[in-house]
Amino acid sequence: MSISIPAGLTELLQGFTVEVLRSQPGDLLEFALQYFGRLKEEAAAAKAAAAAEKEASGRKAGTPAPGHDKSGQPPRRAPPDARGVNFAEEPMQTDSESGEDEEQFPGNAPPPRPAQGGRSEPAGKGGQGGGGSLSYPGAAPVINRFTRRASVCAETYNPDEEEDDTESRIIHPKTDDQRNRLQEACKDILLFKNLDPEQMSQVLDAMFEKLVEGGEHVIDQGDDGDNFYVIDRGTYDIYVKCDGVGRCVGTYDNRGSFGELALMYNTPRAATIIATSPGAIWGLDRVTFRRIIVKNNAKKRRMYENFIESLPFLKSLEVSERLKVVDVIGTKVYKDGEQIIAQGDLADSFFIVESGEVRIIMTRKGKQDVEENGAVEIARCSRGQYFGELALVTNKPRAASAFALGTVKCLEIWYE
Repeated sequence: MSISIPAGLTELLQGFTVEVLRSQPGDLLEFALQYFGRLKEEAAAAKAAAAAEKEASGRKAGTPAPGHDKSGQPPRRAPPDARGVNFAEEPMQTDSESGEDEEQFPGNAPPPRPAQGGRSEPAGKGGQGGGGSLSYPGAAPVINRFTRRASVCAETYNPDEEEDDTESRIIHPKTDDQRNRLQEACKDILLFKNLDPEQMSQVLDAMFEKLVEGGEHVIDQGDDGDNFYVIDRGTYDIYVKCDGVGRCVGTYDNRGSFGELALMYNTPRAATIIATSPGAIWGLDRVTFRRIIVKNNAKKRRMYENFIESLPFLKSLEVSERLKVVDVIGTKVYKDGEQIIAQGDLADSFFIVESGEVRIIMTRKGKQDVEENGAVEIARCSRGQYFGELALVTNKPRAASAFALGTVKCLEIWYE
């Protein structure tokens, strides 16, 4: 079965789908009317600009424009706004804050922040997750939406300046049972999700087992960070000091991890972890953690920033929005013939092909041009193309199945 797709239709529908996902309109038909109307206006404006440019080039060649004399001079009285484009400036948002800023910068406007890596950031907007305010007993809440978030200070660390072989590899021998238990404990750890098999093997080699007893302090708030820990078994309480008094703010029950913040930012431990039962944890030393985890995440983030920026259907996103997409990307490699999504399954993510090719198969009953398994191939996706998004937009089960053609690497973006 051969279907001819008009030129430009794929890009047109991709752009519309992205705008729908971003805006989540209540009235889809009205949104489509406005969206395509705006595209038509933009096309008309582009056509007029091209005509004006052609007219300008004609003037340079010596051809007088309509209404001009032979010398090419315009009439003396021309409308002041006959040509040009007016750009409406958006009001600049500033955050008011008492202190040095008010003394150094009149008008309660904080100093502008320099652009970093080609991206500008409004003053007063924090870009780091996990921050928040602590409430203390007896303290009155301060409500001020212009209050700046406290900075997170860390040692200078540039992953590009370190080579993989500058530090000797650390290996702690393990039995088959220990390695199996370690792999099971690490399979859901977010920090390990983007590691390739070789890097994951290095992490597992470098981890060591530590047995704990009930009541034992694994880490103490304020101490220097030396290891990152993954829980194998046992229960643990999380205590945070508020006004000098320790308060239990959470628990771990036979799974989880802790201690990464002190290693990543070179800050003291932010909490105390106390074992409430006998158990076992796996530790990863600071040097290996930073060499593999931090360096790998920095490299992959830069790579995905460049990849996302190169995708035509995501060009309409602003820089900050593309960075948010990078933050939630997961990767997975599929072998030849492996099923990526199945028709009829509920959808919780969509995929972008990073490398390889994917076959999109749909089961159609009563069709003559079907394969032996009762399915027909309706499309193929290659690098930069995506699939699986329609089920998220329509909130319906998957309308087709996807299979890898050869080895395929996909970026998976989860729906929240």
